[in-house]
Amino acid sequence: MFDITLRPLKDSLFNPCCHYIPTSIKPLHITLFGFASGLLSCYFAASAPTNASLSLPFWAFNRVLDCLDGALARHRGTASDLGGFLDLLADFIIYSLLPIATAQGSAATDSSTWKAIAALEATFHVNNFILFYLAAVAEKARAEKREGNTGGNDKTKELTSVMMRPALIEGMESGLIFTAMLGFPEAIKELSWTMAGLVAFGIVQRNVWAVKALQ
Repeated sequence: MFDITLRPLKDSLFNPCCHYIPTSIKPLHITLFGFASGLLSCYFAASAPTNASLSLPFWAFNRVLDCLDGALARHRGTASDLGGFLDLLADFIIYSLLPIATAQGSAATDSSTWKAIAALEATFHVNNFILFYLAAVAEKARAEKREGNTGGNDKTKELTSVMMRPALIEGMESGLIFTAMLGFPEAIKELSWTMAGLVAFGIVQRNVWAVKALQ
């Protein structure tokens, strides 16, 4: 919900850091370091109470590196589709694993907790389908426009300018809820149901927009 609004603030924080990163370190290296950090966060969350306190620092490191890799790529003019693909892939893997790892670490044995986790993961999959279907339609529209064959469809033109339709839950909100899960694993069931409900609301938002835009 606030990702676009906070983008200038994020850029102002991370762009200056790019001047101090050695040229031998590529954006892809930072993506991989961030992914490894996210996996370690999940590992420590799942192995609670042993070293559970390490899950939050590694999660925070993952979030910082996730911002830094894109900033560095743009700063050097090396942003690429491959880099964006790997960055999103790493994010989705960590986002999927983290609630499961937290529930595992909290020694949840009641079915209601795992039902909450299942509902949350299901909303992730539906939401991701919507996002990437719309992205595919937008790419198709751009290709048709390059070929001079848009067919005069104003709705299609609108799609070309929107890759990720804003919704109630985006990157910042997800990060805050995941942080709360790691900090308060005993509340994993309540947090999972809350996040599932918020993501579901965002799904409805995007569906309403998509139906209008695709007609």
